[in-house]
Amino acid sequence: MTTRSFQYSLGGAAILLCSTVCAHDTPFQKEFDISSCKMLTKGRNEYFILEPGHQLVLEGGNEKIAITVLDETKTVDGTVTRVVEEREWKGGKQHEVSRNYFAMCEGTKDIFYFGEDVDDYEDGKVVRHSGAWIAGRAGSKVGLIMPGTPKVGMRYYQEFAPGVAIDQAEIVSLKETCKTPAGTFSKCMKVKETDPLDGDVEYKYYAPGIGLIQEEDLVLKKHGFVSAAK
Repeated sequence: MTTRSFQYSLGGAAILLCSTVCAHDTPFQKEFDISSCKMLTKGRNEYFILEPGHQLVLEGGNEKIAITVLDETKTVDGTVTRVVEEREWKGGKQHEVSRNYFAMCEGTKDIFYFGEDVDDYEDGKVVRHSGAWIAGRAGSKVGLIMPGTPKVGMRYYQEFAPGVAIDQAEIVSLKETCKTPAGTFSKCMKVKETDPLDGDVEYKYYAPGIGLIQEEDLVLKKHGFVSAAK
């Protein structure tokens, strides 16, 4: 099927879009020129909140995750970023804790991903650091976690760490209605994520003014602001 392509300005770079259906060979944006951006450690766009104390709690089956924006920053590859902690439990036991590093371009409200430190747990002890990566090291590059002006058909890398994390995202809808224990949300964004390293495919849903509300079987249980402890 033939599709028409467009371009969308993104942090000084250009990203390919498709009018309705993306062809399989439409490239995912890999390079992001953030040199002209004034990068902020606080702020928000429609689908992502980067403000200390903001927390999302999702649950499903025997799993639970709590995502909290900390009152803490970290300099990564020359950019001061905000630390966002994600804690994951399985069967009531701590499974993983990751510290993710994000910053927002003031002019476009695009939020970029600069890497993560990861602790994997077994029986209450840290046993490995799988999936950890930092932009500027070992060929890893800054990714885009959330566009400031999302459009259906946008395709981009969220993570680009060779041999470690290669997450690709495609926006497939901006008109979803999602029901969760925390409420029913309209105009939700549906994102298809793929991982070329292991072939995994998953779908995530984001609600305006809130952020992530569903990740496969995990659904939003509660959201709001808490103490943004370090």
